[in-house]
Amino acid sequence: MCPARGGARSFSKRFSKLRQFRPMNITPDCVVALTWVLKDAQGQILDELDDPVEFYLGGHDLLEKIQVALQDHQVGDQLDLHLEPEEAFGDFKEELIFLEPRHAFPAVLEEGMTIEGHALSQDCSPDAPKDVIYTVTDVYPEHVVLDGNHPLSGMALRIAVTITGVRAATEQEKSHGTCGSGFFSVPTLSGNDTLH
Repeated sequence: MCPARGGARSFSKRFSKLRQFRPMNITPDCVVALTWVLKDAQGQILDELDDPVEFYLGGHDLLEKIQVALQDHQVGDQLDLHLEPEEAFGDFKEELIFLEPRHAFPAVLEEGMTIEGHALSQDCSPDAPKDVIYTVTDVYPEHVVLDGNHPLSGMALRIAVTITGVRAATEQEKSHGTCGSGFFSVPTLSGNDTLH
C-alpha cells in the first residue's frame, strides 16, 4: 500500500505542474496583450497594432464592449467586433467645437496639437468644458478652431483583435485601474499650459 500512496503523491505533483501550464482564461482583473486592426465602417484601416500592447481588464484601458467580448477567451483567440459610435467614442457633438481668439495661444501653433481644457487661457470661451482634451483643427490669423470631440467620435468601427498574452494583474495595476495604455486615448498634457 505504501508504494501505491507514494505513486499517487508523485502523480499529484506531476498533475499540479501540468495545471500551471494550462492557458489562462481572460477574467476581470487580469492583463491582456493584444494586437489589432481597426477599420472604419467602409473598411478603411485607421490603425494597425502589430506589436502587442498590454491592457488591464476591469479598469479603463479598453472600451466596455471589447472588455466584455474578451471574457473567457485565451491566448491565440481572435475576435472580430463591430462597434457603433455609442459603444466606442460617442456621437460627434457640435457643442464641443469652439472658435477662440488667436492671441490666446502661443505664437507657434499648428493643426493637430492638443491642449487640456483646464490649460485654456481665460480669454477663451467660459463655456468650453475644462475636463476635455481639445485638438487644434484650424489656425487662422484672428481665430483658432478647437475640437473637444475624440478624433474617432461619430464613427462606427470594426476591430479584429488577436490575444497574444494573458496574465494576472499586479496590485498596482488593480489600484490604478490601468496598465498605462489607453485604447485610442488622446495624449494628455502634464497639467501645464503648453500645447503638444
